[in-house]
Amino acid sequence: MLPAFDQYDYIVVGAGPAGCLLANRLSANPQHRVLLLEAGGRDNYAWIHIPVGYLFCIGNPRTDWCFKTEAEPGLQGRSLSYPRGKVLGGCSSINGMIYMRGQAGDYDGWAADGNPGWSWQEVLPLFKKSENHFAGASPLHGASGEWRVERQRLSWPILDAFRDAAEQSGIPRIDDFNGGDNQGCGYFQVNQKAGVRWNAAKAFLKPIRQRPNLTVLTDIEVERVLLENGRAVAVRARCQGRLHNFKARREIILCAGSIGSPCILQRSGIGPASLLQHLGLGVAHELPGVGANLQDHLQLRLIYKLENARTLNQIAGTLWGKMGMGLRYLYDRSGPLSMAPSQLGAFARSGPEQTSANLEYHVQPLSLERFGEPLHAFPAFTASVCDLRPQSRGQVVISSLDAGAAPVIQPNYLSHPHDLRVAADAIRLTRRIVAAPALQAFKPSEYLPGAELQSQEQLQEAAARIGTTIFHPVGTCRMGQDRQAVVDAELRVHGIPGLRVADASIMPRITSGNTCSPTLMIAEKAAELILAPATRNISQQPQLA
Repeated sequence: MLPAFDQYDYIVVGAGPAGCLLANRLSANPQHRVLLLEAGGRDNYAWIHIPVGYLFCIGNPRTDWCFKTEAEPGLQGRSLSYPRGKVLGGCSSINGMIYMRGQAGDYDGWAADGNPGWSWQEVLPLFKKSENHFAGASPLHGASGEWRVERQRLSWPILDAFRDAAEQSGIPRIDDFNGGDNQGCGYFQVNQKAGVRWNAAKAFLKPIRQRPNLTVLTDIEVERVLLENGRAVAVRARCQGRLHNFKARREIILCAGSIGSPCILQRSGIGPASLLQHLGLGVAHELPGVGANLQDHLQLRLIYKLENARTLNQIAGTLWGKMGMGLRYLYDRSGPLSMAPSQLGAFARSGPEQTSANLEYHVQPLSLERFGEPLHAFPAFTASVCDLRPQSRGQVVISSLDAGAAPVIQPNYLSHPHDLRVAADAIRLTRRIVAAPALQAFKPSEYLPGAELQSQEQLQEAAARIGTTIFHPVGTCRMGQDRQAVVDAELRVHGIPGLRVADASIMPRITSGNTCSPTLMIAEKAAELILAPATRNISQQPQLA
């Protein structure tokens, strides 16, 4: 049911990680009337909260937009599934739960490119502000925030052996990936609480659900932002088949993600003039970079058959094994049902020319042909490795004026020669780790892509054949001051007073790791900018260079 009133101080579009945090911060002042709009439903699906339930949430239209990419030339013409959360909590309700900030150099690079306020030393307090770290407060971690970070609740001998093998291969042990330099190998820290997924809705919305000045509406899809004399003043949304306008006295903040936010801008007549004219839209404001600069981490899933090892393949392959997993989880919220999709991580350099770790491993005590299919019948582990700093760039554009129509998603994976070189180097490094003494008791043999592939050309072909997304799209509303930038360093949309974007789409370059917690940091930064007296006059924006 729609609320009795339709005018608010702040309207936040999208209840993913960024939107949940922003709604919390903006509504902390009881004088601010805040509206949070979410196209998906409530997060009351049981599999959201059981960590292994991501298997039943990704690809499920109840919780996932179920997007597909266009046929990718760099991936031998394959079209990939492109999961995005469609539920309160957004992608934090269906993702891998890994707590990862990236590297200090990521943020220092943003600041050096003309985005003041975004250096590592300036964003570290923002990470700490929302953090509730299991080890307590320290110079690197916060303990009084809402975003719970815990150790994982199980380990595996095969993963311990991989960690030893990585160390033997020159990748040191590390206990914490979040100090600014994440090079090393160790178990990931996760966003869980006592063995249960901790999503952004639990962290930031549920504790404040009684605030009378906060309205949260689900199952309502924003079609466009409405402009008046060039200023953003309202959003038009569809609910139960009817259109409704919601007015914003102060600001509208798009938090719909790297797919949703550029599409809303484009449907609003804000974007590349050629696209808008082709679709019959008037050009309210030309910003050619809206939807461009799409970046993602492409993972290569290398699978190794094992002997003398117990993996999830065998445990989940029998009725008794499944019953045991269920009983253990019911007893103390541990065991395989409490697993994040990836337990062990490693950050390494693909070659001596790299100045910092440019590869990330997600190592799993399981294997399967492709996501959504059954686990293999044989014991195996998967070493998934991705290029943290890809040079390939893609785009997201709307396919029609209908908000319900799927957008055109073109990541252009492996379209840059640099990415092909790093992919081949990543396969070679993985093989060196697996050949180290610590793993030899398990007699690993390469199942995918195949040990017979050795030449540079063969390895690059293998990367094109097995590469798939690891679900980290960013950059489609890039922050900056050049003609391709969409928002400035205060996240204000260039040329449109009253409108900001605050989600992963604003990243100029992708962070060196998983992107959920950096997205929360971006929202924390947005809250400070919006509420700071210095930014009250939101009509004063710098001109593009």
